[in-house]
Amino acid sequence: QVQLVESGGGLVQPGGSLRLSCAASGIFFSIYAMGWYRQAPGKQRELVATITSGGNTNYADSVKGRFTISRDDAKNTVYLQMNDLKPGDTAVYYCNAKKVSPPHRDYWGQGTQVTVSS
Repeated sequence: QVQLVESGGGLVQPGGSLRLSCAASGIFFSIYAMGWYRQAPGKQRELVATITSGGNTNYADSVKGRFTISRDDAKNTVYLQMNDLKPGDTAVYYCNAKKVSPPHRDYWGQGTQVTVSS
């Protein structure tokens, strides 16, 4: 059974920092591309950051220079370090695991709430 369990969300003031974690089980973690997505109320889910199995990263323009995605294959965990948080970052953040080689697989976590407010 595949599980992606996010943690680390919460309430933070503008300018603050949070680190999200996503622990994966039931998959051969090291061969999966991992990503963080977010969905704000009334909006579509959007990509925040991705990291390939080889460690290549990609970021949404809105978070470049503020967020950093990383992975620890020994711990089957992907992280999202979020600095200089803004109210516009408020959303539910979802972890994604994607196997890009056949057979393709795509898994999602349950989400963790991040609220940026004074």
